[in-house]
Amino acid sequence: MRRVVITGMGALTPLGNNVNDFWNAALDGVSGAGEIKSFDASAFKTQFACELKDFDPADHLDRKERKKYDLFTQYALVAAEQAIQEANIGDAVDRDRIGVIWGSGNGGIQTFEEQLKGYNDNPDMPRFSPFFIPRILVDIAAGVISMKHGFKGVNFCPVSACATSTTAIIEAFNYIKWDKADIIVSGGSEAPIGPATIGGFGSLKALSTKNDDPKTASRPFDTERDGFVMGEGAGALVLEEYEHAKARGANILAEVVGGGMAADAYHLTGTHPEGEGAVRGMELAIREAGIQADDVDYINMHATSTPIGDISELKALKEVFGERKSLSVSGTKSMTGHLLGAAGAIEGILSVKSLMHQEIPPTINVEHFEPDFKDLYYFPLEKGHKTRVEYALSNTFGFGGHIAAVLFKRYNP
Repeated sequence: MRRVVITGMGALTPLGNNVNDFWNAALDGVSGAGEIKSFDASAFKTQFACELKDFDPADHLDRKERKKYDLFTQYALVAAEQAIQEANIGDAVDRDRIGVIWGSGNGGIQTFEEQLKGYNDNPDMPRFSPFFIPRILVDIAAGVISMKHGFKGVNFCPVSACATSTTAIIEAFNYIKWDKADIIVSGGSEAPIGPATIGGFGSLKALSTKNDDPKTASRPFDTERDGFVMGEGAGALVLEEYEHAKARGANILAEVVGGGMAADAYHLTGTHPEGEGAVRGMELAIREAGIQADDVDYINMHATSTPIGDISELKALKEVFGERKSLSVSGTKSMTGHLLGAAGAIEGILSVKSLMHQEIPPTINVEHFEPDFKDLYYFPLEKGHKTRVEYALSNTFGFGGHIAAVLFKRYNP
């Protein structure tokens, strides 16, 4: 079976608009949360989110592109461009063997909301943009990335709610491993911060309502957590067959060695209380890598800061890894918020950077750690922690019971 490596990454996040800024802010324990600026949220129970900072699409895309594409596609183009540039994909490659597998949980939800509002405001003269339909399609970002760069290989959009972009990475890993592509641009993007999503997730009681102190609202593992904080942005990873990357002199960042996908088969929106699906996903990824659970050094947990979800995942970790204080664990949504379908991509990037720099980011805002799990593993709670990292596992779970876990390995030339 062919080996798969990572040769480029790009990030657009609430902590930074490129990979290095994102990584450094995460190591420093910076919170990306604040009062919502993109719309008036004063009437909502939750009035804050993790929005992008100092990002103007006009700096990256011309007016025609901005008119044609919803923000989630604009975010995708920017992050993918960064990753493609780092991978240094030139003209001497077979573009028929380069694919794009790019995910989004919600697609152009802002466009959908805006267009329907326009109709409701003037139902006697219905006017819809000719770009309405392509702007809202969840698969359109994958198509647009391929069009911009002339990538003519496999092209599609997996959708598995908040597990989407991890699913996309695993699918890219599989297609290259199976010799159906040499390079695949993979990841996910999400632009969900608007009345419909803040209102919808709020009605599920999934969002934190800590309006008085947004920066401390996302607090995975803390006994006083009250829900997640919504985020936005994109993450991109260029996956490539190992010999192909070596032959063209690409800079190899890390290796992808395992992927596990499963289902809780339990509840519409909640994870299994004992973490059964998470156990299966992690075990499948570890098994495919041909290693033992004890070989895993770091886990970037899904850890959304919901009362039931965090406990479920901690139970799953205990089932797979037992009590192992040498295992480092963090919940980086405490800083980035939850990017929904794009979460797995940016957390995959943090996992790869941890392998590259032998350092892991913290979980912030934890004041009262869940007592039954506090001493099982090493949880850095303030700043980045230097440690040995040979294998890093990234977990994501989605509504509908979707489970995706991807395992990365440190690249040793």
